[in-house]
Amino acid sequence: MAIEHSTPSAVEPGKPGSSLYPESPLGEKIEGIPTGREVAWEPLVDYRRNGVSETTIHGAIAWSHGDEVIHSFGGNVLCYGRSMMKPFMLKAFTEELADTTWEQKAIAVASHNGDTEHVAAAQSLLAQEEWPLMLTPLDVPLIQFGRQVRRPRRWYHTCSGEHAAILLGCRKKGWNRAGYTLPTHEVFDAYMAELRTYLGEEWKPLRIAKDGCGLPTVSNTVAELAQIYAGLVRDKDKDWIWEAMVRHPDLVGGFNRLDSTVLKAGEGKVIAKEGADGLLGLAIEHPDYPKGLGIVVKIAHGWNSQAMWYVARAVLGVLGINLRNPYPLHRQKAFIVPGIVPEHYLPHLEKLPTWDEWDPDQDRWLYDVEM
Repeated sequence: MAIEHSTPSAVEPGKPGSSLYPESPLGEKIEGIPTGREVAWEPLVDYRRNGVSETTIHGAIAWSHGDEVIHSFGGNVLCYGRSMMKPFMLKAFTEELADTTWEQKAIAVASHNGDTEHVAAAQSLLAQEEWPLMLTPLDVPLIQFGRQVRRPRRWYHTCSGEHAAILLGCRKKGWNRAGYTLPTHEVFDAYMAELRTYLGEEWKPLRIAKDGCGLPTVSNTVAELAQIYAGLVRDKDKDWIWEAMVRHPDLVGGFNRLDSTVLKAGEGKVIAKEGADGLLGLAIEHPDYPKGLGIVVKIAHGWNSQAMWYVARAVLGVLGINLRNPYPLHRQKAFIVPGIVPEHYLPHLEKLPTWDEWDPDQDRWLYDVEM
């Protein structure tokens, strides 16, 4: 039975591009590509009110020491790397962008809030007459206080720094800048070459999709992403990516963003990068992991900065890196699921509270409640 489209419909069978759209709202089964219904998601953290779980956040996490996956919890989920992969896309242009300022280098790998300093750094990468070449979607700042009064602009988009840096890199390489967002362009070929330095020359993505900013994003398993992030530690001194992110963490994300806060807490030993729809990549330089430690977290239901923050605090905490708690929940407490860390870290995990001091009168009744 064919799906019933409203008439007229731009996606009904026979219309141009209709093959891109699903044939059923129940979803098709594609051989070799498991959906989120078919993977073994695990609880990562739950929020309890007086001992009763009200919210449970599921996801997956992988730890990789160099090329070896040493811990996996929640299934080896297939997902898109999204903006978490910006440091690797920009590795194709590290030589061409070597003479830029540290601020310009940092904004090149950023998923920024669209604050004044972010826009200024991104715009400085291009001459004003080049600005029309940039193809980020129109957007407003990611986080705003008070009334929304700004009109959408391309520079407010969280990926504008990356796009501007790619355009500058293409000019210096002598590549045609028209079509730079397409998977047929040299930019994408160079990105694939970078990923194969970590995953092997024979690796090919199962799927290529259009990211929110228009650039291609490719599918990887969570374990593959962890291996790639471990490689970021191995190659930290080969280019400026690591140092730029450490020097200007607030340009990488912005005020109260998780990746910016982790970068500051890591004191030069940790690279953190968020990705859309519930991704966090951590590259950690640690004496117990001489080949580099890569940890990647995927939240099953997508973007959830607070839940991800609790997981990041726990993971970094057992490694001796002190990340503060997020802003507190309202009359709830967060509890970490032990499986997010390898078993030998459990004694350390039990010592890391997921809450700070609080006023008990906010949680208790002012009298005894009779059942």
